[in-house]
Amino acid sequence: MSDLSLYIFHIYTRVYVIYYPSLDSTYICWVLQTIGPKEGWQVYSSAQDADGRCICTVVAPEQSLCSRDAKSRQLRQLLEKVQNMSQSIEVLNLRTQRDFQYVMKMENQMKGLRTKFRQIEDDRKSIIARNFQELKDKMDELKPLIPVLEQYKMDAALISQFKDEIRNLSAVLTGIQEELGAYDYDELYQRVLRLDSRLRSCMGKLTCGKLMKITGPVTIKTSGTRFGAWMTDPLASTRNNRVWYMDSYSNSKIVREYKTMEDFVAGVVSRTYSLPFKWEGTNHMVYNGSLYYNKYQSNIIVKYNFETGSVLAQRALEFAGFYNMYPYTWGGYSDIDVMADELGMWVVYATNQNAGNVVISQIDPDTLQVLKTWTTEYSKRNAGESFMICGTLYITNSHLSGAKVYYAYSTKTSTYEYIDIPFHNQYFHISMLDYNARERALYAWNNGHQVIFNVTLFHVIKTDDDS
Repeated sequence: MSDLSLYIFHIYTRVYVIYYPSLDSTYICWVLQTIGPKEGWQVYSSAQDADGRCICTVVAPEQSLCSRDAKSRQLRQLLEKVQNMSQSIEVLNLRTQRDFQYVMKMENQMKGLRTKFRQIEDDRKSIIARNFQELKDKMDELKPLIPVLEQYKMDAALISQFKDEIRNLSAVLTGIQEELGAYDYDELYQRVLRLDSRLRSCMGKLTCGKLMKITGPVTIKTSGTRFGAWMTDPLASTRNNRVWYMDSYSNSKIVREYKTMEDFVAGVVSRTYSLPFKWEGTNHMVYNGSLYYNKYQSNIIVKYNFETGSVLAQRALEFAGFYNMYPYTWGGYSDIDVMADELGMWVVYATNQNAGNVVISQIDPDTLQVLKTWTTEYSKRNAGESFMICGTLYITNSHLSGAKVYYAYSTKTSTYEYIDIPFHNQYFHISMLDYNARERALYAWNNGHQVIFNVTLFHVIKTDDDS
C-alpha cells in the first residue's frame, strides 16, 4: 500500500474527513469497514464521483454526546461570559466616546479663551508701542534742530542743556520702547511738549535760511476729492490756529473754516463762506485775515476778507497765462500760484513773452500791485509745484512718486541752481504745496490727504556783533 494517499482532517468538533483519491470503491469500503466509526460516532455523509466511486466519508460525534461533555459546558459558560463582557465593553466604549467629545469641546473652548487673552495682551502692547513710537518720531523731528541751535552763540549754555535733554529723553524713549510700560506716558509727553515749546521760542530768534531737507509727511486728515487746498494764516497770532479748506480745483465758491486744527481733524466746521467769484486752480493763500485766489477763467487775482465778507481788491496779472495755458505738470488750471514767505507775498506764473517759462513777481498785499518781477528759464509746464522760502523759489520736478526739489531761484541775487532735495510723496499725487513761514512747514494736498512736511533750513544766526 505504498501508493496509498490517505488524508485525515481533524477539527475541534471531532469531525473526521477521510479522502482516498487513488483507490477504487472496493478498497475504500474495506478501509471503512476496517477503520469504522467509534462508539457514539455516526456517519454524516459520503460523496462519490461520476463513476459511482466513493470519494469521502464524514463522521462526527452524536449531538447528545456533545451536550453531556463537561468541557462543552465550560465552553458555553465562557462564551456567555465573553458575550457579557463584550456588552459591558460596548457600553463603556459609548460612555468613553461621549466623554471624549465633551473633552474635545472643552479643549476648543480653552483654546479660544487662550487666543482671546493673547489678543488682548497683544493689543495692549501694540497701543503702548504706537504711543511711544509717536513720541520717538517727535524726538526725531527735533533732532535736526540741534546743529542749528549750536550755532546760536549767545545761548551756548542753554543750547547745550537742550541738547542733553533731547539725548537723555531719546535714550529714555528707546528704553521704553524695549520695555513697554516701564514709565508714565503722559509725563513723558508733557516733557516733549515743553521742550518743543522752548525750541520753537528759540527758533523765533533765527533769521532766514536755505532749504536743506524735507521730512515727513505727517497725515493730518483724509477728505475731499483728489485735488484741493488747505491752509492756515502765517501772520496770525500763535493763539489763532484757524484752518481754511477749499475742495476741488475749479467751478466752486465754498470755503470752510475750522477754529482749530483739532476741529479740522474732527470735521467740526465753524463757518462757511460763499465767495463772490469761483476760483481756478488750487494755489490759494490766506494772508493776514484775507484769502487771495485766482478768479475762474481769468488772470485776475482776488483779495477776499473773511471778517467783512467782501472783496477788498482784485487785479489782472499782465500777460499771465491762465485756464491751463501754462499749468503745473498735473494740470488743473494751476497757471497762477499765489504764495507768501518771510519777506512778503508773491505770485508765480508764465507768459508768452517769457516763452512759457516761470515768472516771479512780488506783489503788494493791499493793492495787489506788482512791485518787482524776475524771469527764469525753467519751463512752467515742467514744474510739479513750487513754493517760496526767504525770497528763494523752489521748484519740484514732478507731482508724482519720486518727485524732488530740483531747481532754486534766488530773488536776492537773481541767480539759480539745480539742487537735489528728495521728499516722500506718500499718496503719489500732489496738487498743492505751499510754505507757511509761521509753522516753518509745507502744507500739501496729497491725493485726497491733507499732509504737512517739515523743512530744515541752514540758518544765518544774528548776534549782537551784527546789530
